[in-house]
Amino acid sequence: MSMDTSDILKGIQAGNNRAVAKAISMVENGEDEADDLLSKLDQSLLQSCMVMGVTGAPGAGKSTLTDKLIGHCRGLGKRIGVIAIDPTSPISGGSIHGDRIRMMQHALDTEVIVRSMATRGRLGGLCAAAGAVVRIMASAGCNPVIIETVGVGQSEMDIIRIADVTALVSAPGLGDDIQALKAGLLEVADVMVVNKADRPGAELLALELRDVARSKGREVIMTVASEGKGIDTLYQTLKDIFEEHQASGKNDARRIEARNMEVVDWGIELLRPFLEKWSQEGHGQEFGDPRVRARKLVESLLGRELV
Repeated sequence: MSMDTSDILKGIQAGNNRAVAKAISMVENGEDEADDLLSKLDQSLLQSCMVMGVTGAPGAGKSTLTDKLIGHCRGLGKRIGVIAIDPTSPISGGSIHGDRIRMMQHALDTEVIVRSMATRGRLGGLCAAAGAVVRIMASAGCNPVIIETVGVGQSEMDIIRIADVTALVSAPGLGDDIQALKAGLLEVADVMVVNKADRPGAELLALELRDVARSKGREVIMTVASEGKGIDTLYQTLKDIFEEHQASGKNDARRIEARNMEVVDWGIELLRPFLEKWSQEGHGQEFGDPRVRARKLVESLLGRELV
Protein backbone atom coordinates (compact mmCIF):
# COMPACT_ATOMS: atom_id res chain seq x y z
CA MET A 1 0.00 0.00 0.00
CA SER A 2 1.38 3.41 -0.99
CA MET A 3 1.85 6.13 1.60
CA ASP A 4 -0.98 8.21 0.13
CA THR A 5 -3.41 5.31 0.29
CA SER A 6 -2.24 4.50 3.81
CA ASP A 7 -2.99 8.06 4.85
CA ILE A 8 -6.45 7.82 3.29
CA LEU A 9 -7.15 4.61 5.21
CA LYS A 10 -6.02 6.23 8.47
CA GLY A 11 -8.22 9.21 7.66
CA ILE A 12 -11.24 6.95 7.15
CA GLN A 13 -10.57 5.24 10.46
CA ALA A 14 -10.41 8.67 12.10
CA GLY A 15 -13.70 9.69 10.47
CA ASN A 16 -12.09 12.34 8.28
CA ASN A 17 -14.60 13.39 5.63
CA ARG A 18 -11.96 14.42 3.10
CA ALA A 19 -10.40 10.98 3.31
CA VAL A 20 -13.84 9.43 2.78
CA ALA A 21 -14.43 11.61 -0.29
CA LYS A 22 -11.02 10.71 -1.71
CA ALA A 23 -11.59 6.99 -1.17
CA ILE A 24 -14.97 7.15 -2.89
CA SER A 25 -13.44 8.98 -5.84
CA MET A 26 -10.76 6.28 -6.08
CA VAL A 27 -13.45 3.63 -6.38
CA GLU A 28 -15.55 5.58 -8.88
CA ASN A 29 -12.49 6.28 -11.03
CA GLY A 30 -11.36 2.66 -10.94
CA GLU A 31 -7.92 3.41 -9.48
CA ASP A 32 -5.73 0.38 -8.83
CA GLU A 33 -5.19 1.29 -5.16
CA ALA A 34 -8.92 1.07 -4.44
CA ASP A 35 -8.85 -2.73 -4.13
CA ASP A 36 -6.12 -2.66 -1.50
CA LEU A 37 -7.88 0.10 0.42
CA LEU A 38 -11.27 -1.64 0.42
CA SER A 39 -9.73 -4.92 1.57
CA LYS A 40 -8.31 -3.20 4.67
CA LEU A 41 -11.50 -1.54 5.92
CA ASP A 42 -12.71 -2.28 9.45
CA GLN A 43 -14.84 -5.40 9.11
CA SER A 44 -16.42 -5.01 12.55
CA LEU A 45 -17.83 -1.61 11.60
CA LEU A 46 -19.16 -3.01 8.34
CA GLN A 47 -20.84 -5.87 10.18
CA SER A 48 -22.66 -3.63 12.65
CA CYS A 49 -23.69 -0.89 10.21
CA MET A 50 -27.36 -0.77 9.25
CA VAL A 51 -27.83 0.01 5.55
CA MET A 52 -31.28 1.49 4.96
CA GLY A 53 -32.86 1.77 1.52
CA VAL A 54 -35.49 4.39 0.68
CA THR A 55 -37.22 3.90 -2.65
CA GLY A 56 -40.56 4.73 -4.19
CA ALA A 57 -42.41 6.58 -6.92
CA PRO A 58 -41.39 10.11 -7.96
CA GLY A 59 -43.39 12.62 -5.94
CA ALA A 60 -43.85 10.31 -2.96
CA GLY A 61 -41.60 12.52 -0.82
CA LYS A 62 -38.57 10.25 -0.53
CA SER A 63 -36.06 13.10 -0.23
CA THR A 64 -38.05 14.85 2.50
CA LEU A 65 -38.44 11.53 4.31
CA THR A 66 -34.70 10.87 4.03
CA ASP A 67 -33.94 14.38 5.28
CA LYS A 68 -36.12 13.80 8.36
CA LEU A 69 -34.53 10.39 8.97
CA ILE A 70 -31.14 12.09 8.97
CA GLY A 71 -32.37 14.62 11.53
CA HIS A 72 -33.85 11.89 13.71
CA CYS A 73 -30.62 9.87 13.67
CA ARG A 74 -28.56 12.96 14.47
CA GLY A 75 -30.85 13.52 17.43
CA LEU A 76 -29.84 10.05 18.61
CA GLY A 77 -26.18 11.07 18.33
CA LYS A 78 -25.46 8.95 15.29
CA ARG A 79 -23.08 9.65 12.40
CA ILE A 80 -24.92 9.30 9.09
CA GLY A 81 -23.88 8.37 5.58
CA VAL A 82 -26.25 9.19 2.73
CA ILE A 83 -26.00 7.99 -0.87
CA ALA A 84 -28.39 9.89 -3.14
CA ILE A 85 -28.77 8.06 -6.44
CA ASP A 86 -29.53 10.60 -9.16
CA PRO A 87 -30.75 10.09 -12.72
CA THR A 88 -28.22 10.75 -15.46
CA SER A 89 -28.90 12.82 -18.53
CA PRO A 90 -28.68 10.50 -21.56
CA ILE A 91 -27.27 13.43 -23.57
CA SER A 92 -24.77 15.16 -21.31
CA GLY A 93 -24.09 12.33 -18.88
CA GLY A 94 -24.59 14.82 -16.07
CA SER A 95 -26.42 13.98 -12.88
CA ILE A 96 -29.34 15.90 -11.40
CA HIS A 97 -28.23 16.43 -7.80
CA GLY A 98 -31.60 17.53 -6.48
CA ASP A 99 -31.34 15.29 -3.42
CA ARG A 100 -28.14 16.97 -2.30
CA ILE A 101 -29.82 20.39 -2.64
CA ARG A 102 -32.70 19.25 -0.42
CA MET A 103 -30.22 18.06 2.20
CA MET A 104 -28.25 21.32 2.30
CA GLN A 105 -29.37 22.00 5.87
CA HIS A 106 -27.00 19.18 6.86
CA ALA A 107 -24.11 20.46 4.72
CA LEU A 108 -22.25 22.05 7.62
CA ASP A 109 -22.72 19.04 9.89
CA THR A 110 -19.48 17.05 9.79
CA GLU A 111 -21.35 14.04 11.19
CA VAL A 112 -23.40 13.75 8.00
CA ILE A 113 -21.70 12.58 4.80
CA VAL A 114 -23.82 13.02 1.67
CA ARG A 115 -22.66 11.62 -1.66
CA SER A 116 -24.64 11.94 -4.89
CA MET A 117 -24.02 9.18 -7.40
CA ALA A 118 -25.17 9.12 -11.01
CA THR A 119 -26.84 6.09 -12.54
CA ARG A 120 -24.80 6.64 -15.73
CA GLY A 121 -27.60 5.21 -17.81
CA ARG A 122 -27.50 1.76 -16.20
CA LEU A 123 -30.82 -0.05 -16.28
CA GLY A 124 -30.40 -1.02 -12.65
CA GLY A 125 -30.62 2.62 -11.62
CA LEU A 126 -27.58 2.26 -9.38
CA CYS A 127 -23.94 2.67 -10.36
CA ALA A 128 -21.72 -0.31 -9.67
CA ALA A 129 -19.62 1.55 -7.09
CA ALA A 130 -22.44 2.04 -4.58
CA GLY A 131 -21.67 -1.08 -2.56
CA ALA A 132 -18.08 0.02 -2.04
CA VAL A 133 -19.24 3.50 -1.03
CA VAL A 134 -21.46 1.96 1.65
CA ARG A 135 -18.47 0.09 3.08
CA ILE A 136 -16.28 3.20 3.07
CA MET A 137 -18.91 5.23 4.91
CA ALA A 138 -19.47 2.45 7.44
CA SER A 139 -15.72 2.25 8.08
CA ALA A 140 -15.73 5.98 8.79
CA GLY A 141 -18.20 5.41 11.62
CA CYS A 142 -21.45 6.07 9.76
CA ASN A 143 -24.33 4.02 11.13
CA PRO A 144 -26.81 3.95 9.54
CA VAL A 145 -25.99 4.49 5.89
CA ILE A 146 -29.07 5.56 3.94
CA ILE A 147 -29.45 4.95 0.20
CA GLU A 148 -32.16 6.86 -1.65
CA THR A 149 -32.96 5.96 -5.25
CA VAL A 150 -34.84 7.54 -8.11
CA GLY A 151 -38.13 6.19 -9.38
CA VAL A 152 -39.78 2.90 -8.67
CA GLY A 153 -40.10 -0.40 -10.47
CA GLN A 154 -37.93 -3.26 -11.63
CA SER A 155 -34.96 -0.92 -12.11
CA GLU A 156 -34.86 -0.23 -8.37
CA MET A 157 -34.13 -3.84 -7.46
CA ASP A 158 -30.42 -2.99 -7.33
CA ILE A 159 -30.80 -0.84 -4.21
CA ILE A 160 -32.83 -3.54 -2.50
CA ARG A 161 -30.02 -6.04 -2.74
CA ILE A 162 -27.49 -3.61 -1.24
CA ALA A 163 -29.69 -2.41 1.63
CA ASP A 164 -30.22 -4.48 4.77
CA VAL A 165 -33.69 -3.03 5.29
CA THR A 166 -35.79 -1.09 2.80
CA ALA A 167 -38.72 1.29 2.99
CA LEU A 168 -40.98 1.48 -0.06
CA VAL A 169 -42.53 4.96 -0.03
CA SER A 170 -45.96 5.67 -1.54
CA ALA A 171 -48.27 8.67 -1.41
CA PRO A 172 -51.94 9.23 -2.25
CA GLY A 173 -52.83 10.47 -5.70
CA LEU A 174 -49.78 9.23 -7.59
CA GLY A 175 -51.66 6.44 -9.33
CA ASP A 176 -48.70 4.08 -9.60
CA ASP A 177 -48.46 2.63 -6.11
CA ILE A 178 -49.99 -0.72 -7.04
CA GLN A 179 -47.76 -0.78 -10.12
CA ALA A 180 -44.82 -0.64 -7.72
CA LEU A 181 -46.10 -3.76 -6.04
CA LYS A 182 -46.51 -5.51 -9.37
CA ALA A 183 -42.91 -4.65 -10.21
CA GLY A 184 -41.79 -6.96 -7.43
CA LEU A 185 -40.59 -4.43 -4.87
CA LEU A 186 -43.05 -5.72 -2.30
CA GLU A 187 -41.23 -9.02 -2.32
CA VAL A 188 -38.10 -7.43 -0.95
CA ALA A 189 -39.28 -4.22 0.75
CA ASP A 190 -39.39 -4.62 4.53
CA VAL A 191 -41.71 -1.72 5.31
CA MET A 192 -44.29 0.10 3.21
CA VAL A 193 -44.67 3.78 3.97
CA VAL A 194 -47.70 5.88 3.13
CA ASN A 195 -46.24 9.39 3.12
CA LYS A 196 -48.28 12.61 2.96
CA ALA A 197 -50.76 10.83 5.20
CA ASP A 198 -52.59 14.10 5.84
CA ARG A 199 -53.84 14.20 2.25
CA PRO A 200 -57.16 12.85 0.94
CA GLY A 201 -56.94 9.22 -0.10
CA ALA A 202 -54.15 8.32 2.30
CA GLU A 203 -56.32 6.08 4.47
CA LEU A 204 -57.68 4.26 1.43
CA LEU A 205 -54.16 3.73 0.07
CA ALA A 206 -53.00 2.41 3.44
CA LEU A 207 -55.96 0.02 3.54
CA GLU A 208 -55.11 -1.32 0.07
CA LEU A 209 -51.46 -1.76 0.99
CA ARG A 210 -52.28 -3.46 4.29
CA ASP A 211 -54.35 -6.05 2.43
CA VAL A 212 -51.31 -6.91 0.34
CA ALA A 213 -48.80 -6.52 3.17
CA ARG A 214 -50.63 -8.83 5.56
CA SER A 215 -50.04 -11.88 3.39
CA LYS A 216 -46.34 -11.03 3.11
CA GLY A 217 -45.78 -10.26 6.78
CA ARG A 218 -44.97 -6.63 5.98
CA GLU A 219 -45.86 -3.55 7.98
CA VAL A 220 -47.48 -0.33 6.73
CA ILE A 221 -46.49 2.94 8.42
CA MET A 222 -48.15 6.32 7.95
CA THR A 223 -45.94 9.42 7.82
CA VAL A 224 -46.14 13.13 7.12
CA ALA A 225 -42.47 13.68 6.43
CA SER A 226 -42.81 17.43 5.88
CA GLU A 227 -43.91 17.72 9.52
CA GLY A 228 -41.69 14.95 10.87
CA LYS A 229 -44.66 12.80 11.83
CA GLY A 230 -44.12 9.05 11.97
CA ILE A 231 -40.37 9.29 11.36
CA ASP A 232 -39.45 7.92 14.79
CA THR A 233 -41.79 4.95 14.30
CA LEU A 234 -40.36 4.27 10.85
CA TYR A 235 -36.77 4.35 12.09
CA GLN A 236 -37.45 2.10 15.07
CA THR A 237 -39.33 -0.38 12.88
CA LEU A 238 -36.46 -0.59 10.41
CA LYS A 239 -33.98 -0.94 13.26
CA ASP A 240 -35.97 -3.77 14.84
CA ILE A 241 -36.12 -5.63 11.53
CA PHE A 242 -32.38 -5.12 11.00
CA GLU A 243 -31.55 -6.52 14.42
CA GLU A 244 -33.86 -9.49 13.84
CA HIS A 245 -32.12 -10.22 10.54
CA GLN A 246 -28.73 -9.87 12.21
CA ALA A 247 -29.65 -12.45 14.81
CA SER A 248 -31.04 -14.90 12.25
CA GLY A 249 -28.10 -14.61 9.85
CA LYS A 250 -30.31 -13.24 7.07
CA ASN A 251 -28.22 -10.08 6.77
CA ASP A 252 -25.02 -12.08 6.22
CA ALA A 253 -26.65 -14.10 3.45
CA ARG A 254 -28.00 -10.98 1.75
CA ARG A 255 -24.65 -9.22 1.89
CA ILE A 256 -22.82 -12.17 0.36
CA GLU A 257 -25.32 -12.22 -2.49
CA ALA A 258 -24.98 -8.44 -2.92
CA ARG A 259 -21.18 -8.67 -3.12
CA ASN A 260 -21.43 -11.37 -5.77
CA MET A 261 -23.75 -9.18 -7.83
CA GLU A 262 -21.37 -6.22 -7.46
CA VAL A 263 -18.72 -8.30 -9.22
CA VAL A 264 -21.22 -8.96 -12.01
CA ASP A 265 -22.01 -5.24 -12.22
CA TRP A 266 -18.34 -4.32 -12.48
CA GLY A 267 -17.84 -6.99 -15.14
CA ILE A 268 -20.57 -5.39 -17.23
CA GLU A 269 -19.10 -1.93 -16.67
CA LEU A 270 -15.67 -3.09 -17.83
CA LEU A 271 -17.10 -4.74 -20.94
CA ARG A 272 -19.26 -1.76 -21.90
CA PRO A 273 -16.52 0.35 -23.60
CA PHE A 274 -15.37 -2.66 -25.65
CA LEU A 275 -18.92 -3.46 -26.73
CA GLU A 276 -19.60 0.16 -27.65
CA LYS A 277 -16.43 0.31 -29.75
CA TRP A 278 -17.34 -2.97 -31.46
CA SER A 279 -20.78 -1.61 -32.29
CA GLN A 280 -19.45 1.73 -33.53
CA GLU A 281 -17.12 -0.10 -35.91
CA GLY A 282 -20.24 -1.23 -37.74
CA HIS A 283 -20.72 -4.73 -36.37
CA GLY A 284 -23.92 -3.73 -34.62
CA GLN A 285 -25.43 -2.42 -37.86
CA GLU A 286 -25.52 -5.81 -39.56
CA PHE A 287 -28.92 -7.23 -40.37
CA GLY A 288 -30.32 -9.87 -38.08
CA ASP A 289 -31.30 -10.16 -34.44
CA PRO A 290 -29.09 -7.85 -32.29
CA ARG A 291 -29.46 -10.26 -29.39
CA VAL A 292 -28.00 -13.07 -31.47
CA ARG A 293 -25.16 -10.81 -32.61
CA ALA A 294 -24.41 -9.92 -28.99
CA ARG A 295 -24.50 -13.58 -27.98
CA LYS A 296 -21.95 -14.48 -30.65
CA LEU A 297 -19.70 -11.64 -29.50
CA VAL A 298 -19.80 -12.75 -25.87
CA GLU A 299 -19.16 -16.35 -26.87
CA SER A 300 -16.13 -15.24 -28.88
CA LEU A 301 -14.82 -13.41 -25.82
CA LEU A 302 -15.38 -16.40 -23.54
CA GLY A 303 -14.11 -18.93 -26.06
CA ARG A 304 -17.11 -21.18 -25.46
CA GLU A 305 -20.85 -21.34 -26.03
CA LEU A 306 -23.27 -19.80 -23.57
CA VAL A 307 -25.62 -22.24 -21.88
